[in-house]
Amino acid sequence: MEAQTLVALPVVLALELSAGDTPSRRTLSRDEAAELAALIAADLHTLVPQVSEARLAMAGALFDAVELLRPGFPVWATLDELARRVPRGHLENVVAFGTHDGHMPAQPLEPEAAYADGPMRLLPISLLAPESLAESLSEKLEVELVGRGEAGERTADWLMRTLGVRLEHARYLSRNDLLALTCVQYEHVNLAPLWSLLEAALLTPYRDEPSMSARGLALRYHQGKVEVQSPADWLRHQSGDLSQRAHDFAGVVFELRQYAALLEAHHLPLVLAGGEPGNAYLVESLGATEDGYDAPMLYAHEAPGLGVVAVTLAQRGEGGRARVLAHGYPLHPKALGPLVAELSERHELAPDLHALGCILLDADGQLGAPADALH
Repeated sequence: MEAQTLVALPVVLALELSAGDTPSRRTLSRDEAAELAALIAADLHTLVPQVSEARLAMAGALFDAVELLRPGFPVWATLDELARRVPRGHLENVVAFGTHDGHMPAQPLEPEAAYADGPMRLLPISLLAPESLAESLSEKLEVELVGRGEAGERTADWLMRTLGVRLEHARYLSRNDLLALTCVQYEHVNLAPLWSLLEAALLTPYRDEPSMSARGLALRYHQGKVEVQSPADWLRHQSGDLSQRAHDFAGVVFELRQYAALLEAHHLPLVLAGGEPGNAYLVESLGATEDGYDAPMLYAHEAPGLGVVAVTLAQRGEGGRARVLAHGYPLHPKALGPLVAELSERHELAPDLHALGCILLDADGQLGAPADALH
């Protein structure tokens, strides 16, 4: 087999936990991983006997879907790379990777604590098949795992005893099955537009993919990033009375924060369309300071339940007319401080943020600043 090209067929063992249960740990030791891999190999051989002609590799680690479904599929890519280094015949062509001194053999195989509490834990598996076998084996796996992919009784029992959990289900899925399952989950919570961007990043990263959120915020996957229309630009295209526009603006920022959190979890960068790269916040620059206006000041637009939804940097001129220089959007509560620090450093002003107590729109219905000084 070593002289042949090996094709990696990604699989996952999905563990659906009973309500309230959490595994006692996120990883298995080397010996535990070897025990479990032998049980998995037996399960898969029963489902698809051709599995015995491939090398089975397993990572003894429990992940969330967001950790597995990242551009380049880094967990599976690392598992494949490690498995290819192991000589044929090792553990009867079943290769398991677990912890040594508390650590997995490569960083991508270390599950993140931030995603450890989900109701489904996923254990990554890869079948390295000779090129001549790969297509037919892949087709059989897609059919058999969907139809009768429940883990064997011995495997499920081993998992419950070792992890200290009760399982509602333990079943094998192809990576395509996992993609389809995640798609359905995102659609169920009204995030189908987000999924179309993720799917492009995962499966066709060379191709642009436009999308639009449920509230009408324009998005596009482009060259490894998601570009998003700025909320202020979105606001320019809205109509209706000012109070309704302000309410709708808060809703679109809330939606953007949902998208940002999930994109971050999937390791997909978010940037403003035609603007600057984001991190925990996005900044939209609109102009430079000008003489004849007061010194720039920072104003916080606020909405009930959301806190500060936007920060506007503006100068006041004759008659209190405001000239907006920039908007910033904190994508989570802890981002407000760094956002204010960046805007103040960039424009050489004190990091004083003046709370407006509302979303302040000007006469044209755009994000603005007060005409009178705040005390």
